[in-house]
Amino acid sequence: MKILALNSSPHSGGQSKTELMLNHLVEGMRDAGAEVEVVNLRQKAVKNCIGCYTCWTKTPGRCIHKDDMTNELFPKWLKSELVVYATPLYNFTMNAEMKVFFERCLPALEPFIELRDNRTAHPWRQAPSQAVVLSVAGFPEMSVFEQLSNYVKFLFGRSDALWAEIYRPAAESLSMIEDKKEEVLKATVQAGRELVKSRRVSVETLARIQQPIIDFPTFAQIGNLFWKSCIDEGVTPKEFQEKKMVPRPNSIKDFMILLPLGLNIEAAGKKTVILQFKFSGDLKDSCYFVIENGNVDAKEGTQENPDITIETPFELWMDIITGKADGQQMFREQKYKVNGNLVLMIQLFQKESDPG
Repeated sequence: MKILALNSSPHSGGQSKTELMLNHLVEGMRDAGAEVEVVNLRQKAVKNCIGCYTCWTKTPGRCIHKDDMTNELFPKWLKSELVVYATPLYNFTMNAEMKVFFERCLPALEPFIELRDNRTAHPWRQAPSQAVVLSVAGFPEMSVFEQLSNYVKFLFGRSDALWAEIYRPAAESLSMIEDKKEEVLKATVQAGRELVKSRRVSVETLARIQQPIIDFPTFAQIGNLFWKSCIDEGVTPKEFQEKKMVPRPNSIKDFMILLPLGLNIEAAGKKTVILQFKFSGDLKDSCYFVIENGNVDAKEGTQENPDITIETPFELWMDIITGKADGQQMFREQKYKVNGNLVLMIQLFQKESDPG
């Protein structure tokens, strides 16, 4: 099977969740024996359709523009058995790069008018390729894809050309929850295999791809802290990521949500570990974290006989976890205290800082 995979994300690398999902889908397709070419539209020169209809009259089937769409992408699109359209969800539908691509496919149609499936339509010069649509969104609800889904069903659904719609909400949260990320990506690889072998994605595989990974209160709290940190530091999300920055908690509740995401919980092994914080300064409060069976449970207050107790001014510890202060230096200067298993504490915080 010859497949063309179009990626309209303007981003690349770790910042692009569209690319992440597409790469795993393509991996599964290739595993199943398909020949897949991936094209990043951001690297191509594709002009806007100007509605001149030259492709319908003077040069039937050929656009007036002399660009990468005319010379390369449109011929590949015509020859492909299956096209994967991978787009980030912008303004609740596909982004501009993908929409431009769709509009530039006008030469594939003839100008004449007919009734097809009880709908006014133009006839195809040749049968269109089969389609798979893949998209990711920042918001956590599946409903954010409704407008995009309606659009692609309108385009492909009536001709039975739409093999699958693969949507991943809360995509930005995948990087914070490694076990869920692994499950989603494995399912996406499986979806690629299924598409090549059976021309569909099973209900079970789609459910694994689209599974809930974060509740709304946690999602909103982390997201708002992230954007506030970007604004306070004067950086874009890309710069935030490149500098390996951490959102700065402003309250004990913020801290209780964010800290588990940065802990190296594997350091606890099979033991139950209790990590206690006692804060001083302007924010005097306490909380503790129970690390057990690969999970972290955050609780307010104090716990008897914790394995590790950290006594620190709240603002100082926030400076340490966000890189504003050197944890080792602050420890040597006795700006904060650690009671209990110091070696384990160092291991737990290897992801954030090394205050030992």
